[in-house]
Amino acid sequence: MKAKINDNVTLSPLHPDDREQFILDNQWAFKYGATEEFGLRDNHLEEDGEIISRATIEASIDGANAETYRILLNGEKVGGAIISVEDECGELELLFVNPNVHSKGIGYSAWCLIEDLHPEVTVWETNTPYFEKRNIHFYVNRCGFHIVEYFNSRHPDTNDPEPADEDSGGMFRFQKVMTGSRD
Repeated sequence: MKAKINDNVTLSPLHPDDREQFILDNQWAFKYGATEEFGLRDNHLEEDGEIISRATIEASIDGANAETYRILLNGEKVGGAIISVEDECGELELLFVNPNVHSKGIGYSAWCLIEDLHPEVTVWETNTPYFEKRNIHFYVNRCGFHIVEYFNSRHPDTNDPEPADEDSGGMFRFQKVMTGSRD
């Protein structure tokens, strides 16, 4: 069954003047999710009390094949996404939606628009922390990704310069093989 797409959702390339607000909005959305899960006692912070550091976001924005978009609802900024595409492989680096507008089909609609931008991609990949149940549900049950690996202290991500320690809990790696139609 095809999920409903919100026709009021659009993507707009990130304007340089909006870069700082994009970073702050992204950090707030990720911090909101962790606070919902763990409360204010969260120990999953990267730096300066943030779940996702400025350096991580900037590295994604500035990546060699990066495309950075604002997610708009009726023309208003409600989120963002960073993807990178090389040949037939795509990576969803970051996707966030303002928690004030969760559960309105915005993230799914944005994801569908991203897929439509790159019909040449045959496999998409992304990661999310083990505690982000909302993200796991979104990627698996809404967008059609499959969990293909779980990185943790006993199975580290060899591409991560800062591998998981015993306290970090780990990350799930997801993959979506495109079949030509949305499921």
